[in-house]
Amino acid sequence: MQTTTVDVPTDDGVADAYLVRPDGDGPFPAVLTFTDAFGLRPAVARMAEKIAARGYVVLVPNLFYRSGRAPLIDLALLGDANRRGELIEQLRPMMQALTPEVVARDTGAYLDFLAGQPGVAPGSAAIVGYCMGGTNALRAVAAYPDRISAAAAFHAGRVVTDAPDSPHLALGSVTGELYFGHADQDPSMTAAQIATLEKTLHAADVSYRSEVYTGAPHGYTQSDTPMYDEPATERHWSALFALLDRTFRG
Repeated sequence: MQTTTVDVPTDDGVADAYLVRPDGDGPFPAVLTFTDAFGLRPAVARMAEKIAARGYVVLVPNLFYRSGRAPLIDLALLGDANRRGELIEQLRPMMQALTPEVVARDTGAYLDFLAGQPGVAPGSAAIVGYCMGGTNALRAVAAYPDRISAAAAFHAGRVVTDAPDSPHLALGSVTGELYFGHADQDPSMTAAQIATLEKTLHAADVSYRSEVYTGAPHGYTQSDTPMYDEPATERHWSALFALLDRTFRG
């Protein structure tokens, strides 16, 4: 595989990103990946490489590029559970700046960049997101239902809120398949919120699968944090690859 750092032009600047492509000439389907709040780092690159190894071209943008190039935090602190809250507070203004309009605008630039890469198959892409990235992946597919044919959100928080722009309210336009791998007893995505999400998707006749990963904490896929859960992560890989196979290989 070939893993490089690339610069993606957007309406608001330039987003640094990982671009991972499999060996061979392709054409390969495109997968856009949105990270958790901690952003681009070696653990994320390894996850992108695992997706690419299945025969996909993967783009992982720095969602906070307006604040600078990654990393935007001290990565040495990620493994310290006592410093997690401190890091989140540092990143919170950047997270709040990712409004639905900003996410839609950036996603268009990311999709255009992917479509212009050599060896990328024509047609729609898939998107996968983690934590904050999962929530924004849902905003992305809602903004581009004709360009994103599948979306997976793992341990995504605040998918259902009381706000008029709650992410779940925009998903009625989605024509592709959605997958949700919820963390068990996640305060940012409670059982009641999961039930509301599923009721909304069912009423809109959206194709989806929604599963709770029993015993898995919020952030369970992130191997460089204390939240990592290996069995849940392996289950997530199986679910993600099954979704991609259904979407692109029939």
